[in-house]
Amino acid sequence: MTSMARHDRRRDRSRLILSAPLALAGALAGCNEAAVSSSDGAAKPAAIEPTPSETATPEVPPPAPTAARPAIAMEARAMPAPMPPPPSADRFTDAEANPVKRAAEEPVSTFSSDVDTASYAIARRFLREGTLPPEGAVRVEEMINYFPYDMPEAADRRQPFTTRVAVMPAPWNAAAQLMTVSVHAMDIDGAGRPPLNLVLLVDVSGSMAGADRLDLVKASFIDFVRDLRAEDRIAIVTYAGGVETVLPPTAGRERDKIVAAIRALGAGGSTAGAAGMDEAYALARRHYDKDGVNRIILATDGDFNVGRSSPRELEQLVKEQRRNGIYLSVLGVGAGNLNDRLMQAIAQAGNGNAAYIDTALEGRKVLREEAASTLLPVADDVKFQVEFNPARVGEYRLIGYETRALRREDFNDDKVDAGDVGSGRTVTAIYEITPAGTPGHIDPLRYGTEAAPAPDRGGEIAFLRIRYKLPGEGSSRLIERPVTDRDALASLSAAGDDQRFQVAVAAFGQKLAGSRHLSDMPWSAIADLGQGARGRDPDGYRAEFVQLVRTADGLD
Repeated sequence: MTSMARHDRRRDRSRLILSAPLALAGALAGCNEAAVSSSDGAAKPAAIEPTPSETATPEVPPPAPTAARPAIAMEARAMPAPMPPPPSADRFTDAEANPVKRAAEEPVSTFSSDVDTASYAIARRFLREGTLPPEGAVRVEEMINYFPYDMPEAADRRQPFTTRVAVMPAPWNAAAQLMTVSVHAMDIDGAGRPPLNLVLLVDVSGSMAGADRLDLVKASFIDFVRDLRAEDRIAIVTYAGGVETVLPPTAGRERDKIVAAIRALGAGGSTAGAAGMDEAYALARRHYDKDGVNRIILATDGDFNVGRSSPRELEQLVKEQRRNGIYLSVLGVGAGNLNDRLMQAIAQAGNGNAAYIDTALEGRKVLREEAASTLLPVADDVKFQVEFNPARVGEYRLIGYETRALRREDFNDDKVDAGDVGSGRTVTAIYEITPAGTPGHIDPLRYGTEAAPAPDRGGEIAFLRIRYKLPGEGSSRLIERPVTDRDALASLSAAGDDQRFQVAVAAFGQKLAGSRHLSDMPWSAIADLGQGARGRDPDGYRAEFVQLVRTADGLD
């Protein structure tokens, strides 16, 4: 069974309606339909009754009566200029795009995996609000990895990845090619899923008030608990001016109790985020399950303003707890004071992932449809290393992964942390390469200190190495494979839908980030490439992408 088939099965089991946009009130009401049967065969629990505030549709007032027109023309009256929107306090990481490198001088590229998806949802929010996202908000790899792709499933948990590589012409540079590298993690589903020991750490400070913040978090968590099994445990810790454990570890069978605790959450006060994390980790340690998944899910706008709040201090706390087997995932919400920079840093430190929830549908995608990939790691410390053959490749640049760069020697050092990859997740990296002997961006060295080009080893273009650790293991395992002429395609149209769509997303992300490499590729060409690669799109994610490209075109 392929990954897309499994994705369809999970979607059909868990989603209610994804074909039309939902208002938040509708999402909250939809979250209270009868829960599905747990995978352990337990009977369906009674339906969770919604509160009146969760089901009531806001009443729309009737239009005001039309006033008689004044005798004097309104145009003659001076109208005040509209007030400019308040400046945003959103914080993003400023990372320079990866440079072009000569394969003869620096043939090896090393980086950590990245399963975060926050950047795509943040960019979508800006575009829907009628503005292009800040360049710092764009992380191209997160946009590519936001989408599900169809890849064969691995057959052995000891080597839980399948790989796919292709080389094809670049649509934005006639002199260049693209090398796509994808790995797909084994999908752990149904009876194979270990029990969950989760602590929901919820920011209930004053900055979290609003329909796009705490209300959205509550709707998403209420939806999420429908799929809990009897052996799963959920605790809830909140923080504002102080810290409170509003729900001690509670069995998944007690859904009514869990939902009631979520519904009772309210926002107000300052943000003692570090103290909240201390309490959440203490709770997770006390109830640690050596056979289960021990994870904290932090929901916040990232506005940590009380107590220990420097990124370095928070990262150190998260790293220490990661070594104890407790991972961290971060769900960002809100706009105007979103601290994306901090959320990215602590998610990376916690062997977790960072997502951004801008709609109830995105909450469902992250916490229900992709719950396994969000919560269940199948491999830790996943590192990629690509060595280019200077006899075949003149120059290369890695598209994205700027915040995930590793040193060459880090690849073989099992003490160096890298990202984990969850169940069913596909991770893709794309390189732009210039064939050897063709004009490039960088002049060769004058005095011949470059290494002599290696001989063409049987048509090898590059050599791919992937290191990973199975969860709980301290020593890494290695996957190796050459990239050869057999992986090369004569045209972009010869590539599959997934690969062409990945290229379209890579182009979109680079253009949003202001990349000079995309200056000659118009938005309309990116939209056409994405539209032609939609393929099977049961959730409409690819159709939405095409619309976002067209929106960006209208704003640029």
